[in-house]
Amino acid sequence: MIEGVYFWLTVLGVLGTGLVAGAFCAFSTFVMRGLAGLPAAQGVAAMNAINRAAPRPAFMSVFIGSAVLCAVLAVMTFVEWPREGRVELLAGCALYLFGSFGVTVAANVPRNDALLRLEPGTPEADAYWPVYVREWTLWNHVRLVASSAAAVLFVLGIS
Repeated sequence: MIEGVYFWLTVLGVLGTGLVAGAFCAFSTFVMRGLAGLPAAQGVAAMNAINRAAPRPAFMSVFIGSAVLCAVLAVMTFVEWPREGRVELLAGCALYLFGSFGVTVAANVPRNDALLRLEPGTPEADAYWPVYVREWTLWNHVRLVASSAAAVLFVLGIS
């Protein structure tokens, strides 16, 4: 069993990745479905409002903080290997860093930026909206699975 600071950082990893997974779960299970059911102009306006509100300290501290924590845990695991090393911790760190944080940066944020450049109600926005919903939601499912799996792997790595 891991102990001390290593243990508590892993517990924080469970909490952080689990909270992020919960936010992604909400979007994957009902938020995007609700927005997709709106007329395109309303959906674009609502999602743009969400995208402007999301990068606030409350969410970003958990989202980016979890990425930093995963990087620290990965380094600590390599330093402590094999005495305290856990394959589960390394896998959880990789899943969060690449499958959640990386996918956000590479897939979801560029789509958000493209949507923010469109004026709701224009033909361009109306045409892009169904594509955005489909692609953004697909990548959000990836983030949900990666964050959830990371939290589970951290729990397994504690024991």
